This record gives sequence, structure tokens and C-alpha cells, in this order.
Amino acid sequence: MSQIPPAIQTWFSTRGWSIHPHQQDMFDRAQDPATLLIAPTGGGKTMAGFLPTLAELEAGDHHGLHTLYVSPLKALAADIKRNLRTPVDEIGLPIRIEDRTGDTSATQKKRQRADPPHILLTTPESLTLLTSYEDAPRMFAGLQRVVVDEIHALAESKRGDQLMLALARLQALCPNLRRVGLSATVEDPDAIARLLARHPDPCDILLADPGPDPDITMLETEDMPPWSGGGAAYAIPAVLEQIRRHNTTLIFHNTRAQAEIFFHNLWLANDEGLPIGIHHGSLDRQQRERVEAAMVRGDLRAIVCTGSLDLGIDWGDVDLVIQIGAPKNVKRLVQRIGRANHRYNAPSKALLVPANRFEVVECVAALEAVKAHDLDGDPRGRGPRDVLCQHILIAAAAGPFDADDLYAQMTTAGPFADLTRAEFNDCLSFCATGGYALRAYDRWQRLQQRPDGQWQLRDPRAAARIRMNIGTIQDSDTLKVRLKRNRGGKPLGEIEEGFAASLTPGDTFLIGGQIVRYEGLREMTVEVTRRADKKPKIATFMGTKFATSTQLSARILDMFAQDSWPQLPRHTAEWLALQREVSHLPQRGRLLVESFPHDGQEHVCVYGFAGRNAMQTLGLLLTKRMEETGLHPLGFVSTDYATLIWGLDALADAAPLFAIDALREGLDSWLAGNAVMKRTFRASATIAGLIERNMAGQRKSGRQATFSSDILYDTLLKYDPNHVLMQITRDEAMRGLVDFGRIEEMIARVDDRIDLVRLDRITPLAAPLLLEVGKVPVKGSAEERLLTEESTRLLAEAGLML
Repeated sequence: MSQIPPAIQTWFSTRGWSIHPHQQDMFDRAQDPATLLIAPTGGGKTMAGFLPTLAELEAGDHHGLHTLYVSPLKALAADIKRNLRTPVDEIGLPIRIEDRTGDTSATQKKRQRADPPHILLTTPESLTLLTSYEDAPRMFAGLQRVVVDEIHALAESKRGDQLMLALARLQALCPNLRRVGLSATVEDPDAIARLLARHPDPCDILLADPGPDPDITMLETEDMPPWSGGGAAYAIPAVLEQIRRHNTTLIFHNTRAQAEIFFHNLWLANDEGLPIGIHHGSLDRQQRERVEAAMVRGDLRAIVCTGSLDLGIDWGDVDLVIQIGAPKNVKRLVQRIGRANHRYNAPSKALLVPANRFEVVECVAALEAVKAHDLDGDPRGRGPRDVLCQHILIAAAAGPFDADDLYAQMTTAGPFADLTRAEFNDCLSFCATGGYALRAYDRWQRLQQRPDGQWQLRDPRAAARIRMNIGTIQDSDTLKVRLKRNRGGKPLGEIEEGFAASLTPGDTFLIGGQIVRYEGLREMTVEVTRRADKKPKIATFMGTKFATSTQLSARILDMFAQDSWPQLPRHTAEWLALQREVSHLPQRGRLLVESFPHDGQEHVCVYGFAGRNAMQTLGLLLTKRMEETGLHPLGFVSTDYATLIWGLDALADAAPLFAIDALREGLDSWLAGNAVMKRTFRASATIAGLIERNMAGQRKSGRQATFSSDILYDTLLKYDPNHVLMQITRDEAMRGLVDFGRIEEMIARVDDRIDLVRLDRITPLAAPLLLEVGKVPVKGSAEERLLTEESTRLLAEAGLML
């Protein structure tokens, strides 16, 4: 056992603390090349990660940068800086700690490169930018350790792929660099360890005592959940009562729009004037920081929030987490639960609030998964090549490079370990010339090979443009929203450009919990006035619509197989029993397809349980297949668990619709000219550097970027359909918005076991789908006839007036 310096041990003792076993283990393994620590929230992960750094710097003989701390969130880096300053100052350690994010001033950033601190706290994007400078070898010369916090969150996105390529670059500069990963929720530690380590080096995995199981239940309400919708307004009184009973409550939502609506309704019902805030990524930075500061001080009784508060910020006195809407993903739920009782060996308390009747089933399935410690998560797959193209350009911005050396370096990054040389060469060729169809254009002639074989920028001035466009986060374009007072009016936040384009003067919408009236657009700023007396038109923020995970879907199907459901509320259990009586309940290994008339039209309901994106794609493909076979579909609507299609003709045989080859062929032809491919192309082309969103002194509007990307897409589709970016686009679409992999998995799972049930009226399980908002019209030989039946008549027809 290694000896922790007396000064640090004394500091622990004066606080009445003792070193946790996993903190000592991390200290003992300080010299290991890579270590992954999985410890519960409040278990002192951050201190475990930094103990070796503090001990090594305590001697005072290190000059320059010693440790990099990388976080997914700017707020988390600021929080760690605040928490780390306490032991450093109280022990009297000669350590400089600074953060570097998008919020850091240009002056400080310049000084940090010239005179780096001992500990630098940053984000993947800021670190990648640092590696792009010519002086990177000098800045990182003394770097000893990298601590990657909340590594599980980075592992799920391109930001993680980007970070691992940056670490590969750092490892080339600092061969003895040690890597540390910290996480609270990991379903597959071995996969995260492979991501963290330098391939093919091993990575130690330390599992701390997980502590007590969380105290998690479903919120009891007087009113029953509605049949459809996602607002959970019925639960407002019960949520307010919970806020009264607790010190600080975090109220999580899956989308920003839902958070805004709920906050608005909560505030209207808040007769006592309890201090309640809202926090999400579309709000103005100063407003977010004010909410964060108020939380730290303990001034707020509740915060309505989204994934912006998912990760490990220590908010002190939070003693309850409420999840509004089904969590969709068990791992995300566990992460959010961990925000409550941020103390070691203290159980976290959480309540689930289903937004509608089906979500009651999903919430119970999620509760059972949490109790069984059954986390979900799908493998990330190979590293995406658009990120790889960006990294090649970043390497060129830092100076001339040898292609063999860069390829060898990139394949030490876990996500790119199986990258072939041919794939690398295709990306290098694209970065150099734009590829076959674009090589005639000067603007994409970016790299050239020198006589000595090294590659360099054709124009050194391109380095600045490359740096301006570093990053993998592709939010939709947003416009600032300001109160119409003067040109410097107070910013309230941002809304999507597409939503702003749909507004006309006088329209009202919600932002920051306020109802505002749209007055006009001036210089790419949305000008508004406050209008508390109007019913708002809801802003469609970019918030993610999570798809229910494969594992959670499987648990729901297992629940359906039970004889009875004592764990469900009576109304939900009776609903499922009625479904079983009049039709069937969906089963694992089989595909239930219902066919029934309603309101003069024929309906088909397919219970695929493949997640929202996949079921949406399935609806598009099935209606295309039905059109081809003369069934005249009119439209469809999809949820995580089913797709409901309505049309003019009854379905006699379902099996031909699900022939995988035909679906795949239909997907190819649909994708070729569909907006999904163009949107995906735009995102990948921006990451890969074909489209520059940021230029000196300006930023392209979404309309400009879309226009140029559409022209490029059409050009490549016609003249170079096998262009590397077209390959990347198809890969991204298939696993992203389209999620065709889950459709393939579903069809492989059921094989030919398709149960077509013909009924004379709508079924209990299908009824909520007819109440879903936003049916998708299908262009074909028929025109959609709108369903205008009142929900009471609809539910009565299905026998659901329970």
C-alpha cells in the first residue's frame, strides 16, 4: 500500500473523513497506464482521481501542466474547480488550477498556452483545439495524467470518439501519459476500459462498493394518467406536495419543450410562491449560471431540468429526484437518481411520474430493472469516419505529418482500433482534395504532399478556419431571443431557426418559463415582449426524443407474459387484461399485427417495440410497401412500441410486408431522395470539414448551410455516389434517425412468427395511438381523411371507460 502524504492525510482527518478503500486503491495504482474507477455518486470519485496528482504536486518540483481533467460539461469543470480549490487551499499546496472551456476569455486562453497551470480542467472540444496548435508539444511537454470524468456519457457519442483521438495525439507527445476514467453508471465496464486505454494496452477496472440501493417508487396521484401525451400535467399537485416535503428537488424531463411546459404549469399552481427554477441547454448562459449559483446556495426548493443536470455536479442539499415521463433508458435513470443524496453510503430517493397510461408499464419495468441492477446500453460500434476526417485536418493544422505515423497513432484509439489503411487513405484523400467529384474545386484542395512524403496544409491560413470548426455537436441552428427594449435587450435563451421561421407577429411561446409574444426578427435575433395573459404556442426546442432501450422493451414484453400484474395500478392492469381478452398481448419472439375498422377507415397496428426512431422508419417503409401492393395507406403514427397505419383497404396477409430484403430495398430508395439523408449528410459534412459553419467574423445561418449542403449532396449522389462522405452519411442515417438496425433485429427475432389478428373494432392497446398528436400523411393514390372523433367516443368504442 502506497503512503499518502501526511499533509493530505491530516486534511482528511481534520474533516472527520477517512480514505475510502477505492481511493486508496487508485492511489496505489497511480503509475498504471490506464485505470477505470466505477463508484457510486457521492463516493468520492473525483478525489480518488486527483489524489495521485495532489501527492505528486505536493513535492513542488513539477513545472507546467501535470494533469488534464476532461468533463462532458462546462458546468462540471467549473464545479470540480470549486471543489478542488478547497483541499488545495486548506492544505496549502503550491498548485495552480484553471479551467478552459468555451466560456474562458481569449486573453486567459492565450496565457494558458504560454504558461499552463498545474491542473487544467477542460472539455473534449477545448482539448482538441489545444492539440491543433503548433506549440502543443511545448504546452503538453510535462503532462503526466489525464482524468476523464463521467466517461460513460462521452462513450455514447462522437464527442467520446473525438476525445480518444485527442488522447492518442497526447500519448504520442507524452509516451508515459497515464489515463484515468471515472464513472458511476456503466453497463459494460470492459467496453469502457477498451475505449479508455491505449490500444492494445490493458486497463485496470476498479469497482467500488456500490452502496445501498436507491429508494425509488412511482408517485401516487389522485388523478389517473391520461391515455396519451407527455406533459404529466395531471401530477402537478402531487409534485408540488413533494417539493414542500423536501429541501431541494430535481425534476427531470426528457426534452426541453416538455421541461418548459411543465415549469409553466408548475408555476401557475405554485400558490405559495416556492422558489422554483428551470435549467436546460437552450437557456442563456447567464440565466443557467444564476440558477446553478442559487442551487449551490440552497436558495431553490426545486429545479425543472433536462439532461443538462444529468452528470455529476454536486448540488449539495438535493434530497429528491423526480423523473417526469418514462426514463426510456435504465442507465440514464440510475444516473439521474444519483443526483439525490450526493453522499457516500446514503440511499438516493427518487419518484417516477408516467406521463400517460402506457408509460405506467414502462416505469414499472424500469423500477424492476434498477432493483435488479440491470443496466442497459447498446454497443457504440466502430468510430465514425467523419470524426476521423476532422482529426486529419486538425493534425495538419498543428503542422506537417507523416501519413504512416498518423495512421498508427489513430489506431491506438479504441474506437478506431480496427480502422483499415484503405479507409484511412480514403479519408486522407478526401481531406486533401475533396474526393473525385470535388477535386476540380480549389476550395477543397486543402492538403498537399511535400517532396519528403509528409503532408501539410496547402494554405497555412486554413489552420484558423479548421480550428473555428472543431467539434462534433450538431445542434439545430438557434437564434437568440431578446426582450424588445433596445439592441442590447436582455437575452432569454435560444429557439431553433426553423421554429422562428414559422412565427408571425403576435404568436406566443414559452421560453425560460415565461410566455412571450413574437414581435419580429432583427439581425438574426428574435425580439419578443412579455405576454402573461396569452395561451402560449410551444417552442419546439432541440431536446432529444429518447427511444426506449432494447433491454427495457424486452422487460415490458416479459411483463405482458405474466398471468396478472399485481405490481401495476388497478386501472393499468385492467387495461392489459382487456387487451388480452379482445385480442392478444405482444410477446417476445412473435410480432402482433392487429387489423380493425374505425371511423370508416381500415387500421393496422404493428407492435414492434423497437424504439421511436425505428418504429417511425417502419411506418414509412410499411406504408410504401402497402402502396406498392395496392392497399392505399393514408397515414401513420408511431410510438416507442407500435406503429398505427390507416388506409382504405383491409390487410389480408401481413407476412409479405415484413420481408427484410423488400424492406431494405424500400429503405434504399426512400433514403436516396429523403430529407433524412440530406440532414444527415449536412451534419457529417460539417464534422468532416467539407462545410464550414464558422468563418472569420460570421457564422452561416442554417438556411445557408442547408442550401450549400443540399447542392453538394445532389452533386455527389449524381456523380460520385460512392464518395466517402456518402458512405459515412448512409452509415450515420442507418444507426441514427432511421435506426434500421433495430428493425432488422426485430424481424430476425420474430422470423415468420407474425400473428395477424382481425377484429371488428379498435383494441385497448391501439386506442392511445389514435390520440397521439402529429399523424404523418402518406403521399399516394389516396388522400388522408382526418380522424375527428372525440377521445371519449374513441375510448368507449374500445371498451376503455374503466
